[in-house]
Amino acid sequence: MRLCGKRPMADTSPVPDRFRSAPALMANPSAAPDTETAEPDQLVPLYRVVLLDDDDHTYDYVIEMLQRIFIFTMEQAYRHAEEVDRCGRTVIIICELPQAEFARDQIQSYGADWRLPRSKGSMSAVVEPAA
Repeated sequence: MRLCGKRPMADTSPVPDRFRSAPALMANPSAAPDTETAEPDQLVPLYRVVLLDDDDHTYDYVIEMLQRIFIFTMEQAYRHAEEVDRCGRTVIIICELPQAEFARDQIQSYGADWRLPRSKGSMSAVVEPAA
């Protein structure tokens, strides 16, 4: 087989020939006796952070906020801005409760939309179980 017009290089690996054809040893996939396994009822519940629509914030505000807080791309942020405008809500992230509450608090403390004089504060967001 030729790659990029070059000849294959000679095998210079330090492994002796007698070991090259030996079958690879596979690890035993069973857990150690003292290892705990999570049962389905022991899994940590997940929560949605839902951004709610209002008429006091522009698309630019939503896009800017989502890019700064959640490091979304312009396209991701725009899709959420469209969805919240069209549906009245959009799920921003799904995560564990402490992270969801932090994300909600970040949204609600982002501040008013300086582009609209009637905007008096941040957008609203809620945390709900992700069933």
